[in-house]
Amino acid sequence: MAKNLSAETDAKLRSSFARQNLMATFGAEITDIAPGAFTITAPILPLARQQHDVGHAGLTFALGDTAAGYAALSLMPEGSEVMTVEMKINLLAPAKGDCLIARGKVIKAGRRLSVVTAEVTAVTAETRTLVAVLQGTMIAVEPKP
Repeated sequence: MAKNLSAETDAKLRSSFARQNLMATFGAEITDIAPGAFTITAPILPLARQQHDVGHAGLTFALGDTAAGYAALSLMPEGSEVMTVEMKINLLAPAKGDCLIARGKVIKAGRRLSVVTAEVTAVTAETRTLVAVLQGTMIAVEPKP
């Protein structure tokens, strides 16, 4: 997207993300923010691996859902927060790698509902593998007092 986020919106997104305890548990960090787009990177920690020693689908889903949600929030009115209404995931390959990168983007922003998508990629020193695509709907909600 051509336009940059305002400093206020950038700060709002970073502050909200910092309150995501699950993302902190996963070691997730914001790696890019733009209007209608949000990227998160997280290591595949031992606590988020499944029995085949690859990233658990729950990790993949949580990162994709969160990236898509913050992409939507970047376009919502000031004072809004965001929640997922529904989210579908297609798991394409095992999440084998050192880290996962989740790139969320807005497909259609509405006044109340936004249609979003995310792609999650597993990364090693030698490879990048698309492991999941997500599509869903986000809703603007009033923040907690």
